[in-house]
Amino acid sequence: VQLQASGGGLVQAGGSLRLSCASSTSSNYAVGWFRQAPGKERELVAAINWSGETIYYADPVKGRFTISRDNAKNTVHLQMNSLKPEDTAVYYCAAPQYPYYSALMRKEYEYTYWGQGTQVTVSS
Repeated sequence: VQLQASGGGLVQAGGSLRLSCASSTSSNYAVGWFRQAPGKERELVAAINWSGETIYYADPVKGRFTISRDNAKNTVHLQMNSLKPEDTAVYYCAAPQYPYYSALMRKEYEYTYWGQGTQVTVSS
């Protein structure tokens, strides 16, 4: 499985960005979006199971970020609204080793495949 993350950029505080994670294979994989800010550990931002029925958001992004999937296009999106300077980070999408996981995985070690990362910079 190869993942391609895209959609990052520079935006002012309060603005929006939409990240995309395109998969080279079927859309039957759970996907997690992680981020890593300079000097900080990588953290899970949002996750969605393979069917899209179960979704998780980290507390700092609840109500501002929306994860969704377009299985016809093998793509998972992360819509980020009301961006804050503290959202500045490199964002990565990741998928587990096997498809059809109904449960959500919240730990880095539970993900096997990783995209290359896309930079999100929010200016104040």
